[in-house]
Amino acid sequence: MENKIPKNNPEVRAVQTQQKVTKILTRLICGLSALLAAELYGATQVVATKNQGLSARMDKAIDKAIGEKRIIGTVVVVLQDGKIVYRRAAGLADREVERPMQINEIFRLASISKPIVSVAALSLVDKGRLNLNDPVTKYLPDFKPQLANDGSPEITIQQLLTHTAGLSYCFLEPSDGPYHKAGVSDGLDKPGLSMDEELHRIISAGLAYVPGTKWRYSVALDVLGAVIEKVTKESLPEAVKKLVTEPAKMIDTGFAPPDRQRLAATYADGSPPVRMSDPYLLPFMDLAGISYSPQRTFNKDSFPSGGGGMNGTAEDIARFLEIVRIGGKDILKPTTAESMLKNQIGNLPIINGPGWGFGYGGAVLTDPKAAKTPQSVGTWSWGGAWGHSWFVDPKLRLVVVALTNTAVEGMAGQFPIDIRDAVYGKKSQ
Repeated sequence: MENKIPKNNPEVRAVQTQQKVTKILTRLICGLSALLAAELYGATQVVATKNQGLSARMDKAIDKAIGEKRIIGTVVVVLQDGKIVYRRAAGLADREVERPMQINEIFRLASISKPIVSVAALSLVDKGRLNLNDPVTKYLPDFKPQLANDGSPEITIQQLLTHTAGLSYCFLEPSDGPYHKAGVSDGLDKPGLSMDEELHRIISAGLAYVPGTKWRYSVALDVLGAVIEKVTKESLPEAVKKLVTEPAKMIDTGFAPPDRQRLAATYADGSPPVRMSDPYLLPFMDLAGISYSPQRTFNKDSFPSGGGGMNGTAEDIARFLEIVRIGGKDILKPTTAESMLKNQIGNLPIINGPGWGFGYGGAVLTDPKAAKTPQSVGTWSWGGAWGHSWFVDPKLRLVVVALTNTAVEGMAGQFPIDIRDAVYGKKSQ
């Protein structure tokens, strides 16, 4: 006969109690572990649950560009709803010493400076210290570039912000164009050139068209930088730090010479890409080419170029773009941040081609079909001539930043297209 232990036996009760406690603790620990994992690895979970193939597609696009020797190295960051869903440093920061690219690599930003300086100006508008309809001459009385017929029409702050001010860039002109004859700097070259001298040269080059009648990419943000200095009575680097990078916690981004140990080397398109000399002239669009000076960032006498003189990291830029996307937290009023992602130039055509307008600091997608892109209407996007691209898709709550050390493939080559298509998981239309 089987021996039965009474249910009220103290030993049985003790074992049963221990089992219950163990189950409860196990469930509690599992629950806490899940919560902790969600907190620490939430980005990975977003990729797994919302977009199973994102990491694989992004890795493929990056590995292909490096394998085909179109870029030397890159840092790519993708945010969705403010969380990192993809982040990778790949390739080499400096090929000649075989230094691997790091997540916190510092890059010369070129035109990624523009949205940052645009936000600095717009924050002054929010504070009532600047008005979009103000004439530039209110702050720079001598800034009166003339048209070919000797007229000197008024230029407004709004026109500087939207590149409708009648100004130009050297790299968008033939070698005998007026900006070349005047010796204007595009903000990437001519180390040691002062702001006063740069403004003088821009004035002497004259206007390319009547302000407000066309869109033309230009040195307008350099002029705006000079305006910001007059309004704040501070240097542009100090003003941008106080108005933008400090409140945005962009600890590695600014005009000051960066930590050389973390500064990516610079390369130009080639098979394989070639390390830039100083100066370096890169052919572009069958015009005069883009003139670079890698050492400019270390020259304290160089004017702080609001259009191209900053340095920073991919994560800093992603953080900044996310702040604009969610309404300008601690930096801009929500309506002002929203205006950056709205087309401000009507039907004026821009360099991107059909389907794009221009907001503040970047282009705005108005017609994805015409632009042949999978991005959503309202996508805000631009790049940088050292080899960068970025975009914000407000509808899908996406921020994508791809910085490279290879010009201009990283800005205008196949790489930014492949990164874009990898994010959306489909080819352009």
